Amino acid sequence: MKTYINILFALFFTSVLTACSESNDTQNTDPVYPQYGTPFEKMPSKQDAIIYQVNIRAFSEAGTLKGVQEKLSYIQELGVNVIYLMPIYPVGQVRSAGGLGSPYSVKDYKAVNTEFGTLKDLQLLVEEAHKKNIGVILDWVANHTSWDNAWITAHPDWYQKDNKGNIIIPPGTNYNDVAQLDFNNTEMKKGMIDAMSYWVYTANIDGFRCDYADNVPQNFWSEAITALRKIKNQNFLMLAEGSKVTHFISGFDYTFGFGYFGALKKVFSEGKPATTLQDANAAEYATNYDNSQRIVRYTTNHDVNLSDGTPLELFGGKKGSIATFVVAAYMKSIPMIYNAQEVGYAKRIDYFSHTPIDWSTADLDMLAEYKKIVAFRNSSDAIKRGSYSGYSSEAISAFTMETDTEKVLVLSNLTSSAVKYIVPAPLSKIAWKNAFGGASVTLTSEITFEPYQYMVLKN
Repeated sequence: MKTYINILFALFFTSVLTACSESNDTQNTDPVYPQYGTPFEKMPSKQDAIIYQVNIRAFSEAGTLKGVQEKLSYIQELGVNVIYLMPIYPVGQVRSAGGLGSPYSVKDYKAVNTEFGTLKDLQLLVEEAHKKNIGVILDWVANHTSWDNAWITAHPDWYQKDNKGNIIIPPGTNYNDVAQLDFNNTEMKKGMIDAMSYWVYTANIDGFRCDYADNVPQNFWSEAITALRKIKNQNFLMLAEGSKVTHFISGFDYTFGFGYFGALKKVFSEGKPATTLQDANAAEYATNYDNSQRIVRYTTNHDVNLSDGTPLELFGGKKGSIATFVVAAYMKSIPMIYNAQEVGYAKRIDYFSHTPIDWSTADLDMLAEYKKIVAFRNSSDAIKRGSYSGYSSEAISAFTMETDTEKVLVLSNLTSSAVKYIVPAPLSKIAWKNAFGGASVTLTSEITFEPYQYMVLKN
């Protein structure tokens, strides 16, 4: 009997240790962490999202999570309903990429970078965002870790190695600050899913934007997303920073519009016709998409802002960048806004350093335009859920988005010259109204557009 009791005690003690473990090498596939907060009942559906990317280092003078929380009302007034936070985790210092290090070199998957604040700061940010009907998703870096992540020493078998047994950087890249994980290792995948689950429980977050998603095996994403969606009974958004249509099969809600962004640049830098955009749209949706699936599109993000230039640099200044944004935001897409593009911020933002945005330079007229564009999208089922038809010319990006009860026509001059647009006969026979004011609009057979002028009509 004494032996039996000892066995029971040992089993109980082991189970307690397992349940309470929150270390970086946890291998439990179904952890039960205390749930902070309650499910977010007003999390938007996948078609209704307006995503706002926050670079924590730049967003406020302090460069902290509290700095983001203090501007939640501003984000809400823009019409945004999902905040996407760039990585919040401690950054590796070994083989650092410079400055404060890349936020995509993760030292600990289950901690908050002290540069940004504390776990409590994150919890409060999520809680206050929910009060304003805004969801919060975290950036997740699954493919690789920093060289000083605890996994390197505790589980070297969790990493890919060369033929000499040395852990390698991601193959085919120059990402020298990170070490490539091995997704053939079952225990590593368990540890990764545990770490992702930790944030859903502990910070009550509402989804993930998954970095470098094309290079992570689809079977991992399927397993991870299935586990994550079981935690909370609410809309839970998963964004793949990738272009593979198989991401939808794995459970992602969105893929990333790399090709579309490239086409936008060519219209301005190479003088390609506006029809290039409807071709890019067709190419991205060419295979195995249904009408409920959407691609996230953008005119800037943290990567291209630093490497390629701001929207003002790439798309013809303030007017041109707005004319481009309305096309990217409405053409069968989920729009993503990178912090301060909506106020015409002219400086590139170095996300390897603490580079606070100077909000005092905000162009309030431009902000009003963004608010107007976002507000109509929020009100329009045709833009959010409709079917697409293209009518573009050389200079004018023209298309309709349509449901059984609503039709929207978007026309945007993507050139710095005044141009004429020949209106297709079927479109000129419709009783249109201005989408932003409601005034009746009669389309003649030919319309002259001023440089970077755009028009949105509804029926």
